[in-house]
Amino acid sequence: MILESLVTSTNASGELNVAPMGPIVDAGITQIQLRPFKTSTTYGNLRATSRAVVHVTDDVLMIAQAAIGRIEPPPEVRPIDGGWFVLEKASRWFAIEVVRWIDDPQRPTAECVIRAEGTGPPFFGLNRAKHAVVEAAILATRTHLLPAAELLADLERLQVLVDKTAGDAEREAFALLQATIRQRVG
Repeated sequence: MILESLVTSTNASGELNVAPMGPIVDAGITQIQLRPFKTSTTYGNLRATSRAVVHVTDDVLMIAQAAIGRIEPPPEVRPIDGGWFVLEKASRWFAIEVVRWIDDPQRPTAECVIRAEGTGPPFFGLNRAKHAVVEAAILATRTHLLPAAELLADLERLQVLVDKTAGDAEREAFALLQATIRQRVG
């Protein structure tokens, strides 16, 4: 299954990148595969260092900000042994190392092993608005792939869920994504 998450990685110079990603995991999260686009910073970082941390979080504002490449203020992270960086707000995290690449012209698969894992603040939970923000974040990362009319129709459908069930963070996150998508598609 695909687990919507945030992934931290660093380049060879140690610069941190936070990106939304849906790794393929088994039910027990004992196996993780990443499928980054070859054009992404995460792909370059994984090729340079073979390391990343997969984070499970219900912080949809951070997910939204990561999807558009503008996390403000920068997230709080802490280093762990081995050169990984963990997001302080993550409910669960998995420090992974790439052990094999399966090539693909657009999205190669990085087969990974878990080298360390841990927990953070309790998972608050998800509601329909949080799910809508996650879906909108995915749309924001696909504006170059999907037709504008389809993106805008999906946003309209998701807006209903936000209107019915959102708190302040979900409203802020959805508005940020909505504005970004509209700007990107013209």
